Amino acid sequence: MKFKRVLLKLSGESLQGDQQYGIDPKMLEQYASEVKEAVNLGVEVAVVIGGGNIFRGLKGAQGGVVDRATGDYMGMLATMINAMALQGAFEKHGMTTRLLSAIKMEQISEPFIRRRAMRHLEKGRVVIFGAGTGNPYFTTDTAASLRAVEIEADLVIKGTRVDGIYSADPEKDPTAVKFNEISYKDVYSMGLEVMDLTAITLCQENNLPIVVFDMNKPGNFRKLMEGQAVGTLVK
Repeated sequence: MKFKRVLLKLSGESLQGDQQYGIDPKMLEQYASEVKEAVNLGVEVAVVIGGGNIFRGLKGAQGGVVDRATGDYMGMLATMINAMALQGAFEKHGMTTRLLSAIKMEQISEPFIRRRAMRHLEKGRVVIFGAGTGNPYFTTDTAASLRAVEIEADLVIKGTRVDGIYSADPEKDPTAVKFNEISYKDVYSMGLEVMDLTAITLCQENNLPIVVFDMNKPGNFRKLMEGQAVGTLVK
């Protein structure tokens, strides 16, 4: 395999499938199958999952329901629900997993400890990071970049429903052009919504490449681990 250790970032919305809200068991099944293929090939896989399918802190704050910090903490709890669902699906497929939370929840997860996370990965366990960074005002994209740097991952992989990065939203603009490779600088200058700026900057400063690809296409994750040209590479 081209990569020894990777961090896969999934959005909470990706777990919705065709639903308007919540978790679609079919998506859990598909993602578990994709990750298992990579694990069977010897790749060490860590996962960060968002919580937008259940609650998004920024929208809660904008709607006047709660203040931003409280909304973000609520969003962190939503990521833990998704993380537990992923953990169950992964274990159903025969993988050994560990769920690590940035907020202490001893009854359902281990606290995040960097060296412990790396040891789990070395033993072939899939590590799922929940509760973002544990701090409000930081997205799960930033959490993914941070955790990837901390565990010394070779690559950050952002799984989406689009097959890469385009000059515009391909679902809205049929003239949008896909990039096979792009620099961090161009992502900034073109205002491309790959990940938030904090996440991109963290990867740039630590020379950590990012790949954005279609996680919903069966076999794509394995192809990426084999070094095939899948999605868009940011470096």
